Amino acid sequence: MELVLKGAEVFKKSIEAISVLIDEAELVISDNGVELKATDPSQISMVDFSLPKKAFSKFDAVDTRLGLDLDYLNQVLSRAQAGDELVLSLDEKKAFLAVSFKGAAERSFSVPLIDVSSTDVPNPRIEFDAELIVSAGFLQSAFKDAALISSHVVLGCSEDKFFVKANSSKGNLNEEVKQNKVSLSELRVKRECKSMFPLDYLQDMLKAASSDTKVDLFLKSNAPVKVSYLIGEAKIGYFLAPRIESQ
Repeated sequence: MELVLKGAEVFKKSIEAISVLIDEAELVISDNGVELKATDPSQISMVDFSLPKKAFSKFDAVDTRLGLDLDYLNQVLSRAQAGDELVLSLDEKKAFLAVSFKGAAERSFSVPLIDVSSTDVPNPRIEFDAELIVSAGFLQSAFKDAALISSHVVLGCSEDKFFVKANSSKGNLNEEVKQNKVSLSELRVKRECKSMFPLDYLQDMLKAASSDTKVDLFLKSNAPVKVSYLIGEAKIGYFLAPRIESQ
């Protein structure tokens, strides 16, 4: 197996985006490219990642599953320097993933493969009430505002706007935005909806996004939210279960 990416940055950022929630998982390498799908240890969030075959300058692999400690892989990839080419390969005994950076110098790390007890995780099937495209910068800023008030945040849509709310004994926050070219470029609402979510998970999900990244957000009352965006040619998607408010 040998996979080559001209720039290490996309894979580095992708693993960063996955490892904020997932400790260990299997990278699945197939004719489609590289994929990973896993739930976090608490089972309230899920990651769905894919990097297509066409993103690689060399893709020499048959169906392979690589069990990896993502936190450690993330640390190794953080050593990539600007402009480095990334080469992923297996040692002869298939016990290690060799991670090589080729730039001014060539550096190679051996990352041990681990047994990950994994079952195929299906994506939740949800008929969402609202779909929107919102800038990561707006969400990141709104979540920072909400963090002053509470550890939970309510996301929702009415007919013509998207809102972020938080309340606690510290007070209330209400941020609303109507469709515009910069922060909310698309808004399609079938019916009004809102759900409450743990704020730290949402903040983690956007750590790998730059402020101008376009984020697809899918909402339904009292149902998981879906958050997805592109990192170069890679696609990262998350599902997060709501906190059902007791009436």
